[in-house]
Amino acid sequence: MVQFRPIWPLQRGFPCPRYSARPMGTYFRLSARLSSNKSTSSTGDSNPSTDAPDHRVLGVQQSLFTTSPYSPGSPLFLPNGTTIFNRLIEFLRKQYIYYGFQEVITPTIYKRALWEKSGHWENYADDMYAVTSRLHQHQQNPGSIAATAIPASTNAHGSGCNHDHGTADVDAEVDIDDFGLKPMNCPGHCLLFASQARSYRDLPIRFADFSPLHRNEISGALSGLTRVRRFHQDDGHIFCRPAQVEAEIGRTLEMVRVVYGVLQLGVGYRLALSTRPEKFIGEVDEWSRAEAALSRALDASGLPWTTNDGDGAFYGPKIDIILQDSDGKEHQTATIQLDFQLPKRFGLEYQAPAPELEARGETTDDPQLLASYGPVAPVMVHRAVLGSVERLMALLIEKTGGTWPFWLNPQQAVIVTVNDTPEILAYAQKVHDLLEGHDEQARQALAHGETRGVSASPLAAFRQPTGLSVEIDTRTESVGRKASQAREKGYGLVIVVGKQEVRDGLVTVSGRSLTVGADGQPRKKASMTPEELLHMMQEMAATFQ
Repeated sequence: MVQFRPIWPLQRGFPCPRYSARPMGTYFRLSARLSSNKSTSSTGDSNPSTDAPDHRVLGVQQSLFTTSPYSPGSPLFLPNGTTIFNRLIEFLRKQYIYYGFQEVITPTIYKRALWEKSGHWENYADDMYAVTSRLHQHQQNPGSIAATAIPASTNAHGSGCNHDHGTADVDAEVDIDDFGLKPMNCPGHCLLFASQARSYRDLPIRFADFSPLHRNEISGALSGLTRVRRFHQDDGHIFCRPAQVEAEIGRTLEMVRVVYGVLQLGVGYRLALSTRPEKFIGEVDEWSRAEAALSRALDASGLPWTTNDGDGAFYGPKIDIILQDSDGKEHQTATIQLDFQLPKRFGLEYQAPAPELEARGETTDDPQLLASYGPVAPVMVHRAVLGSVERLMALLIEKTGGTWPFWLNPQQAVIVTVNDTPEILAYAQKVHDLLEGHDEQARQALAHGETRGVSASPLAAFRQPTGLSVEIDTRTESVGRKASQAREKGYGLVIVVGKQEVRDGLVTVSGRSLTVGADGQPRKKASMTPEELLHMMQEMAATFQ
């Protein structure tokens, strides 16, 4: 067993957003509502309405997430919330393919030596959790309560979950090192870069990571999804040549523009360049080159930007992204940060010709200089477009008021039967299987060993899953009542199946997600074949409607 404890003793260090206790990224200040949901009274009072959306209330109403005193600050996602979470992640994964990121998986826990190497143990200890083996504690203090709670020989993972990974004995050799739960991914990504010999031809290398992070938020500040101790971040790190910095920043800004556009985060945003602070690491000329590269990338973006003098991270300049909501209020969201120091701390290098010029981002045609190869430290770019996915979900919950766009909606469609006759129920199931992309009859046949006319392979029981979320309501209620309840629950589409639909091979579709017809005109109801409905739903999901 291991014991988790905050590391309290040391100084906080430099005020660096990248390494702060708060998730880097979407820093909207959500109290119980968003400013975009504020309303004013007839007397001109600007106080927000008392019924403004609160993601904590909507999260319960829509069965999105819950919390538990057994794990404060660590939300538990229910199936509906997990569906939204996974669709956000899949959306980003599709962008990663285009923008050249490679997804990686890294440990949640590292030895103290790694955090000492990166500087976090010294400067950010009070934001981290230490992990100490209780077997180690037993050796250090055999009379302690924690030690006596461990039997002489036990399954290392306990017996309750039937995890048989061998046994642990208190007299066996025990790893005496302290460990730390990771609050960020950058040191782990440095280890990945260092795992292979690198050439200048290999760069840029772009790693992306969705693994959970832990930061020790004080208990009094914990709130819903906005202030948590365990969270996921669309964490990315780019290792590039100095001459590639400007292009990589430009690509990252383009990705921000695409993602924010799809999620409709505000009506606009601006950029701010934060320059060298009073306390910094590195050489002044190194900083000057980096700031000049960021300035050129910002100019090329075509977006307005300003300068925050002296507000950069201690290891490099950064770009802050300031988003404007529909009320004109500004919020700091993600940052894009240059880091010259972490690659040096980890001894990262790649081989390149004319290494001295390469390190300054300069080129040459001199064959004599090009014939000389040597090691060069890469530049590291930290970036998180969404920041904390949990915090972003809180923003989206309150922004939409729980009325989700079709592509994110965990309840995209429900099939409502007019009655429970066998013909109607069978047709409803057939439509459901088509929309979700599987064959229930084939699955049942395989489950009972009835393989006549069906391939013996279990794969024959499935079509290509569509990823759509469709349910069937066969209750003996009136179709009008069931449709009304479906709309109240937030279903995007209500699909009615009755005797006429069975006879004609059609379905009748209504709902708020059904807004525009083939002629471009709004419509409240439409009849179509199940295949046409499938195409429409897939098109809506693929185009983020």
